[in-house]
Parts: sequence; C-alpha cells; structure tokens
Amino acid sequence: MKAHYSPHGRSKRFVQQVSYLHYFRVDVFIKVIDLLLQELDNRFDEVNMELLRCMACFNPKDGFSSFDKEKVLKLATFYPSDFSNIDLMDLECQLDIFIRDMRSDEDFQNLRDISSLLVKLVETKRDVVYSLVVLLIKLILILPVATASVERVFSRMTFVKNKLRNRMSDQPLNDCLVTFIEKDVFLQVSDDDIVNRFEEMKTRRKIN
Repeated sequence: MKAHYSPHGRSKRFVQQVSYLHYFRVDVFIKVIDLLLQELDNRFDEVNMELLRCMACFNPKDGFSSFDKEKVLKLATFYPSDFSNIDLMDLECQLDIFIRDMRSDEDFQNLRDISSLLVKLVETKRDVVYSLVVLLIKLILILPVATASVERVFSRMTFVKNKLRNRMSDQPLNDCLVTFIEKDVFLQVSDDDIVNRFEEMKTRRKIN
C-alpha cells in the first residue's frame, strides 16, 4: 500500500505521485462518502428532517422517552386538511391523557415501533378514545408508502412521456402511467375481457 500509485492508461508525468493507500483513502473512499452525503442532503432537507423528528416522537421504545407534545402538535399542522384548528385543540387534550395512559399501562411497555403501537391501540379499543392521535399515527405510517409511490411514478414518467406523447392531455397520460406501472396486474387480464368490456361500454353509450 506504500508503493506509488500508477493509473492505467494515463501518463505518469501528469499524475500526482501518491501511494496506493492515499489513493484508496482520499480519491476513492472520501469521494464516495462525499457523494453519499450529497445524496442524503438532496433527499433529506431541513423540512424533511423536521418531519422525521416529529414522527419519531411517537416511538414507543423506553416508555415513550422520545415523546414531545409540542413536536406532535407541529406534526399535525403539516396536515391542514385533516386537522382543523378545533381538532388541534382536541388533539392537545388527547395527547396529555394519551401519554399518561401509555406510560402506565404494561401492555404498551414492550412495543418496539410505531406500527405495533397502532395495532395495540386498535386491539385495546383505544382507537376510539384517542381518535385524533390514531389518525395522526396512520398518516405517519402512510407517508413513506406515499413518498415511494410518487418517486416510482416520476421515475416511470420518463419512459411514458416521450416525444410521441408529449402533447397528450392529463387523463390519457394518467391512464398510460397506470397501465405501465401496474403492468404485472394488467398482464393478467385477457384480451377477450378487454374486448368484451369495450363492447359493453359502446352498448351503454348507444342506450343512453
């Protein structure tokens, strides 16, 4: 590793004389770390990090040690269509009772993640008592799936929206995206079923 590094296909006169150890540590390892950090910064900006910190407040590990009422209320403000101002006040009251109940009940002491917390709340019928809290937990659990689905759609759009479909309206484009993304499902549908369905639609239009 202390020997001089000599790259293949390049003249030694234009290459800095460094050891193999320096090359692998600086030119390879550190560059890869920098690329990973840049990718993380692009994916997790300050808003996303704040969202993740607020979501972590529902972690049931160690007797809900990471619970923070203010951050939970801030998390609810990210969903204005689901939590009105009155709902936020009701949620604040529910959270005070919720955290005392969770920390005093032995059934909730050995939970490891948020999904198991939601399951236990439903099993013990507490989803009715803490309806707003349960709604917020559901939104937390849906978020990663929704984010992955959106990224999946955008990655597929580069294949679907080509030059031939560049002027296509939104609805036909959506139809093409659905059939392209869920092609495994559509491949199970036979051609005869599609033709029969098309004939039924034509018949209904004539009747109407």
